[in-house]
Amino acid sequence: MDAATLILVLVIVTALAFDFTNGFHDTGNAMATSIATGALRPKVAVALSAVLNLVGAFLSVEVALTVTNAVVNLQNSDGAPRAELLAGGGENLLLIVLAGLVGGIVWNLFTWLYGLPSSSSHALLGGLVGSTLAGLGVSGVNWTGDGTKLDGVVGKILLPALISPAIAIAVAAVGTWLVFRITSGVADRYRQRGFRWGQIGSASLVSLAHGTNDAQKTMGVMTLALIAAGQWTDLEAIPLWVKVSAAAAIALGTYLGGWRIIRTLGKGLIEISPAQGMAAESSSAAVILSSSHLGFALSTTHVATGSILGSGVGRPGAQVRWSVAGRMVAAWAITLPSAGLVGALMYVVGNALGGALGGIVVFLVLAGLAGWMYHRSRQAPINAHNVNEEWDGGARPQRSRKNVH
Repeated sequence: MDAATLILVLVIVTALAFDFTNGFHDTGNAMATSIATGALRPKVAVALSAVLNLVGAFLSVEVALTVTNAVVNLQNSDGAPRAELLAGGGENLLLIVLAGLVGGIVWNLFTWLYGLPSSSSHALLGGLVGSTLAGLGVSGVNWTGDGTKLDGVVGKILLPALISPAIAIAVAAVGTWLVFRITSGVADRYRQRGFRWGQIGSASLVSLAHGTNDAQKTMGVMTLALIAAGQWTDLEAIPLWVKVSAAAAIALGTYLGGWRIIRTLGKGLIEISPAQGMAAESSSAAVILSSSHLGFALSTTHVATGSILGSGVGRPGAQVRWSVAGRMVAAWAITLPSAGLVGALMYVVGNALGGALGGIVVFLVLAGLAGWMYHRSRQAPINAHNVNEEWDGGARPQRSRKNVH
């Protein structure tokens, strides 16, 4: 097996590992409010979300094509493939993709460890931008596409990151206000029962939407690696086996449940009611599905968090924990540069060692960091048994007082 083929195998394995972390990191986006209000039991919620993520992954490929084409400049100005990327079996581009994936996974695991609902999407894309800058320089990043429309990293990634949370907050705030206004004369027990059923439906729609957006990002990365290795040439299509494997990986990760982040979203921002949960989830689904249709690689975490905040703003008398929201926003702000820095460092290490050895060392560094963070998480486990305990004011892992298994 030559060096390029070995690095391709490492890229595929690492991409599916990222997809797995994306699944458990983002389960809370769909199911945190349903778990917090008791509309669904925790294990049932994550199982339902996993199935719908699997289905959603097959509904569209627009976001996958965005990831394939929007980050790395694969072509010269005349449309011809860039020779420096594809030379030597595409070894340089494969190393760039591998290093970028490591940047995304490390940030995903770090924020999961501390219960911060950071963006898996921006972790991945930040890692790729960082490794591309290290490997190819500023010109290697596809900042604006062909310059005739909002495209590339700026149009497809950065602008949606800024706009989508604000839209989600506004939609959820208005929706929550309308829900409480319309149902003000309905007996509370009937209203709560109806909204719990509404939550199940809206949470299911968010899970479906998550599959259409986030699973595709890994599909795009895997396709980019195949293009680098010369095993795929179509920039407008995704291989079927890539779709199936990515869908399965994100579904499996979702089923395991990212309980630390589910707890922060469900208990840390607001004390959420079924009506607020339904409004937040419906808003998230509308924004995510619209963006998937347009090919925007937005953060479902940003949208879901914005919707939950909006549901607190829209309910008269609701208390929003702005200090927790502030920690989340701080994590959002440093996601792209932090993942990018890790991606760049991994490329420098891999490139310095060269060939297969460089790829293997980068992979081993990832495995070591992942193992260390998993070990840290076991010191203060959060799971289906204690995810709904009263919020104690902090998102850092602590030794739980009870019900820890």
